Amino acid sequence: MTANHGTSTKGGSPSIISAPKMSLAEIVEAIAGGDLKVRVTAYDGSAAGPVDAEYGLDLVTPRGTTYLVTAPGDLGMARAYISGDLDLKGSPPGDPYDALKALSANVSFARPNAITLANITRSLGLEHFKPITPPAQEAQPRWRRIAEGLRHSRTRDAEAIHHHYDVSNTFYEWVLGPSMTYTCACFPDRDASLETAQDNKYRLVFDKLGLKPGDRLLDIGCGWGGMVRYAARQGVYAIGATLSAEQADWAQKAIAEEGLAEFAEVRFSDYRDVTETGFDAVSSIGLTEHIGVANYPSYFGFMRDKVKPGGLMLNHSITRPDNKGKHKAGAFIDRYVFPDGELTGSGTIIAAMQDAGLEVVHEENLREHYAMTLRDWNRNLVANWDDAVAEVGESTARLWGLYMAACRVGFERNIIQLHQVLAVKLDENGGNGLPLRPWWNA
Repeated sequence: MTANHGTSTKGGSPSIISAPKMSLAEIVEAIAGGDLKVRVTAYDGSAAGPVDAEYGLDLVTPRGTTYLVTAPGDLGMARAYISGDLDLKGSPPGDPYDALKALSANVSFARPNAITLANITRSLGLEHFKPITPPAQEAQPRWRRIAEGLRHSRTRDAEAIHHHYDVSNTFYEWVLGPSMTYTCACFPDRDASLETAQDNKYRLVFDKLGLKPGDRLLDIGCGWGGMVRYAARQGVYAIGATLSAEQADWAQKAIAEEGLAEFAEVRFSDYRDVTETGFDAVSSIGLTEHIGVANYPSYFGFMRDKVKPGGLMLNHSITRPDNKGKHKAGAFIDRYVFPDGELTGSGTIIAAMQDAGLEVVHEENLREHYAMTLRDWNRNLVANWDDAVAEVGESTARLWGLYMAACRVGFERNIIQLHQVLAVKLDENGGNGLPLRPWWNA
């Protein structure tokens, strides 16, 4: 009887013990999955994938290995990339779009099967499987955020907004440009500049809401006050509310500098603390993503109660392309970008507005416009990279480059969308007082 050295007859598969140890490049390749069309290199000198590939991954440090194997998927890759332990080759860190697009075509970072994972463990040693402190930019996991209050409580919402928006007004100026507008633009044509497109977005919202001089507008989740200031320039009395102290401070200074104080005000406030009523219109541009789907009834009920009969409401938000999937964001977005953020389909939003007693009169999808907006933000970051790094540090700058480029891929591939939904509060007889056909220029 011959001894079986290194093979297992069970299932006819080679044993884990007899399999050769994997190099770091092979491990990254295994975690990435698929037939890689990119080049993978690592600090142990190993390499995998096409030698002449235009784009690639370079594993720079042992810490990066630990990040990848302790959190297989986009979270581990993000940790390694943001900390500088993993580089994307072929694209600048301010705009890694081309590299990400190449990777996303054939890479799906996920947990390998049990046999491969066992071989990775044997090849690396157990020390790399001990979790280590993530980059400082990472928010706590959902289960630990209970310390900041229940999901979408006022306290926890304020903490989530602070995490994302109170980075640095100066940094946002480098990325967003003069408009200081951190929401999807509306491009009148494909050659339009970002500033033209952002101004056109505000014009579109203003016109859809049917506003005229002397009217009153409430803009909830107003950011740096772009919509508020646009409306004020047209003679509309506008109040904005934001949970970001830095945004409110910047906006109030801009209002004063433009001489708009008679018409415009931005408050550092939860929108639910606005006591005024009888507005002619309410706009919500980029806030719904933070609200939580379970809170849609009270959210749209709030908007309904703030306007006069015949008053219009516009909701502008990122959505999913269907209404049947999960609401919660993936690990990377939840930990690094929008803690507690939730997305759903435009149909769910329309249904919630209708259930709140509103009549929906128009909706449109600006998905391609958001991809173009993100493209221009990434370009701004590349152009101002040194200043951005000096302001917030390289890790935060890398995070924003990665996040914006990844979202651009998502919009281009219809993984996410951007919808504007326009609704009206009917009078007691069911009338809306609106023209028979759309009254704005698209």
